Amino acid sequence: LQLQASGGGLVHSGGSLRLSCAGSGYTFDDYAIGWFRQAPGKEREGVACISASGFSKDYRASVKGRFTISKDNAKNTAYLQMGTLKPEDTAVYYCAREEDSGCPSIYYTSNLNRNGLDYWSKGTQVTVSS
Repeated sequence: LQLQASGGGLVHSGGSLRLSCAGSGYTFDDYAIGWFRQAPGKEREGVACISASGFSKDYRASVKGRFTISKDNAKNTAYLQMGTLKPEDTAVYYCAREEDSGCPSIYYTSNLNRNGLDYWSKGTQVTVSS
């Protein structure tokens, strides 16, 4: 089982990026996918989550209205479209497979650390310059 995140880069404040998370080795449309980020010196935080079906989505408050999570089960890929980027969005971004088909909202709408997930991508760096 593998998750591969890509799409990071350097962008100016106000710019956009789209991250991709490609899954393999399991039935992609049976599980929710979460996006997380970790900035230097800070705890990892949940950014957004999408349910297995794609109908339910959660966002942390600081990205709501700027980021959009989506999922293409036919391509085994989830996306995080990031717009109106700010320097405080600078971090290493990871995707992870949730434990089942739903999103545990509390981990994506609060600072509660999401432990216990078994499958994570390697990180992709997002740097937003001011």
